[in-house]
Amino acid sequence: MSAGSNRRTLRLLVADDERDTVQTLASILSDEGHSVAYAYSAPGVLAEIRKELPDAVIVDISMPDISGLTVAREMKRIYGEATPLMIAISGIFIGESDRMLTEIAGFDHFLQKPCDAHTLLALLEPLRAAA
Repeated sequence: MSAGSNRRTLRLLVADDERDTVQTLASILSDEGHSVAYAYSAPGVLAEIRKELPDAVIVDISMPDISGLTVAREMKRIYGEATPLMIAISGIFIGESDRMLTEIAGFDHFLQKPCDAHTLLALLEPLRAAA
């Protein structure tokens, strides 16, 4: 996507226990000019969002110990209407019932791994265009 003069840089958080997924998504998003933080666990996500609330959070829903679903519910509990855009990703939970669970937990979108870069960037575009 080409950079426009009135598009802003987003603060993003990518969370997945698979380091390759985090590094790949972080590279794609950084190449688009975004500021990217990352976490490899659910507690890491919660620690990062306490430092600075990002514009969007991309979270694997099948992390060990604490699931991404729990992360989403906790973010909704803490931030309410100020909760950033939340995008769930998964390579394991990909059925329609899994998508419904992500919606109930508070996610705005669901992407199946491997995530299509154009789809991910399109989901972020409305935030970039916002003043």
